[in-house]
Amino acid sequence: MSAASAPPAAPERCLWAQRAWLGGGWAEQVRLRIGADGCWNEIAAGIAAPPADATLLHGPVLPGLVDAHSHAFQRAFAGLAERREDGRRHDDFWSWRERMYAVARRITPEQLRAIAAQLYIELLQGGYTRVCEFHYLQHREDGTPYADDPLALSWALADAAVEAGIGLTLLPVLYERAGFDQPALRAEQARFRQGADATWDACRRIEAARRPQVAAGLAIHSLRAAAPASILRLRQLAEGWDGPIHIHVAEQQREVEECLAATGLRPVQWLAHQPELLDARWQLVHATHVDADEIDAVAGARAGVVLCPSTEANLGDGITDLPGWLDARDGAVRLSIGSDSNVTRGWREELRWLEYGQRLAHRSRNVAPGLELGRHCASGAERLYRRVLDGGAAAAFGTRAQRTFVRGARADLLVVDTRDPSLIGIPGDHLLDALVFSSPGRPWRDVLVGGRWIVREHRHAHAAAIAGRFEEAMEELWSADRREAAAGR
Repeated sequence: MSAASAPPAAPERCLWAQRAWLGGGWAEQVRLRIGADGCWNEIAAGIAAPPADATLLHGPVLPGLVDAHSHAFQRAFAGLAERREDGRRHDDFWSWRERMYAVARRITPEQLRAIAAQLYIELLQGGYTRVCEFHYLQHREDGTPYADDPLALSWALADAAVEAGIGLTLLPVLYERAGFDQPALRAEQARFRQGADATWDACRRIEAARRPQVAAGLAIHSLRAAAPASILRLRQLAEGWDGPIHIHVAEQQREVEECLAATGLRPVQWLAHQPELLDARWQLVHATHVDADEIDAVAGARAGVVLCPSTEANLGDGITDLPGWLDARDGAVRLSIGSDSNVTRGWREELRWLEYGQRLAHRSRNVAPGLELGRHCASGAERLYRRVLDGGAAAAFGTRAQRTFVRGARADLLVVDTRDPSLIGIPGDHLLDALVFSSPGRPWRDVLVGGRWIVREHRHAHAAAIAGRFEEAMEELWSADRREAAAGR
């Protein structure tokens, strides 16, 4: 299949599962019918005998999750930024960022497509069926648009998603300054440059293209990288639009301090103080360093928060107030998770990091359990899964989001391989607990996206070819890196 070609329409078909996660809990003997549009036509529990036309699913069924925050190009240096170079006594996000810039400035559209396709297969194998690309790698190295098409790098991501078979929400990014007190961009940030009007135009072009399984949203890199007037301008342009709006916010303590110095307000506090800015479309990425009043303000706006615990841990950013987010205004905050820098690429590990970080911070076990859906939820894994399942849909589609496993929703699912050593002998009512907190393994036997089987018996049909192109792209990138190092650049 050509990377840019549309997947074939799925014929109407019938699936039957002994157990499936419906409406926030397990249901037995479930029939699922898929229409030719790749969406659910029917979902019914209590169907004792599989219909004659049904494909029997060999394991319990879960909806796939949305990876609500990804920078695909950063997959190219996962594992390659884990040394404290040049005799530094201290290493943090800001030193990591310099290494990231060195990679970002060299990547071509062809290399990005190869890197993203490899990443997207890994995300599928990690249990994600859609990814939100926070895409600020937007132009040539010198900051000029690609002559043939200014969205060349966006289409590289879209082509990669089609080839891999994952759903994609593309988020072009408003990015125009180097810091609160630095109105110009640094040379290594030149290819990130994009103003409010250009960001809105990119979003509209992506929507108009109507590529299969590709949706569009908007993003603002951060308060330090976008002037207040530009943020408000983008909000004005998007008036009445129902897609998602993402922003990095309060990721590092230094960012909070610089925002206070520049504006007199903390980052989330600043957003909340702008008239008619925050609403249910907004997704606050990280929101690690927040206070109780900021959490309440986000809940009052019905906005969402995207937590990226494996990346936040990798970068040493800090630990978020998970109980605060979970409990705010009886569950008003939509929570989702993201792979971000892509050092890890499965949702089980993100949920594990989310809970274990809290255990270390609070010196207590089972922090996430609490009141959910009007009753006490004793399982932290179940509570977190429910919340990020619904929150991920909002992160991907804004106020257009639908619940999963309902008529008209996209036909995505995961089939659990209960033969995996980490799951053998686990009672059914502890399955999610074991998936999140037991030993890592390969639990996803099959993955369905948009009514098509993308992974079957742990195998992706295009994995070998995509891995080959990824290896070539990595060799090109890192050979150039070695040459530059030798030349003392």
